[in-house]
Amino acid sequence: MSALAERAETADGYRARRTLPLRVELVRQLKRRRTLVMGAILTLLPFVLVVAFAIGGDPGSRNGRVTLMDTATASGANFAAVNLFVSAGFLLVIPVALFCGDTVASEASWSSLRYLLAAPVPRTRLLWSKLAVGLGMSLAAMVLLPVVALAVGTAAYGWGPLNIPTGGSLSPGTAAARLAVVVAYIFVSQLVTAGLAFWLSTKTDAPLGAVGGAVGLTIVGNVLDAVTALGHWRDFLPAHWQFAWADAVQTQPEWAGMVQGTAISVTYALVLFALAFRGFARKDVVS
Repeated sequence: MSALAERAETADGYRARRTLPLRVELVRQLKRRRTLVMGAILTLLPFVLVVAFAIGGDPGSRNGRVTLMDTATASGANFAAVNLFVSAGFLLVIPVALFCGDTVASEASWSSLRYLLAAPVPRTRLLWSKLAVGLGMSLAAMVLLPVVALAVGTAAYGWGPLNIPTGGSLSPGTAAARLAVVVAYIFVSQLVTAGLAFWLSTKTDAPLGAVGGAVGLTIVGNVLDAVTALGHWRDFLPAHWQFAWADAVQTQPEWAGMVQGTAISVTYALVLFALAFRGFARKDVVS
């Protein structure tokens, strides 16, 4: 398959960089049912939380401790922060695993992967296009949730500063900037899940296996992080730093934890992406 592509590169008018344009791949992925379903779930979550607070009453402190959840109805900014808090650990893992794990494996399951390579689309070009679109859609999913939550929260609870549980508040403008930093950090922290899903997607013809495997391994990481007996070894787990973004929504933000979490996540992700490209370049594609 790769030999055919190499010979075709010498053909008149052939340009490898023009094969499988990003816009074509993006349109294909946007039209898929799983994309629409995931978008609907993320859009509906803020409405579900508003209804839950309306039925259960405003959240209040528990055992004398005030947490971010207890300030959910203080303003639209607080409501958006709470949506990120309740989603970062699991819900936002799903679209990342889905968009990055389903992309190559689904082509194999449809028996269209070999035809793409025979088009010919160079293997590296195919993976770059798939990965770029998968990461772009993952980021879009993470942006969608707080944007909808901010709009819904503002309509339900009003526009105002972000009240910090430990005391103080952030002005609406500062709060919006800090929430943007939070979204960016959550995306970076999920690059490990993206790397796992993408690597598994190049190894299997079963999309569910790639997506489920990435989600399962992410959960294992969260479980290991809860094992305090591991001590400082937990510092090397991406899951250990997934909520470091909470330091950004303080009157005096702390960046040390986010810097360490970013370094750990990017390192793991680069290794996994490299394994995916290296393995796929040598893979005998028969489906």
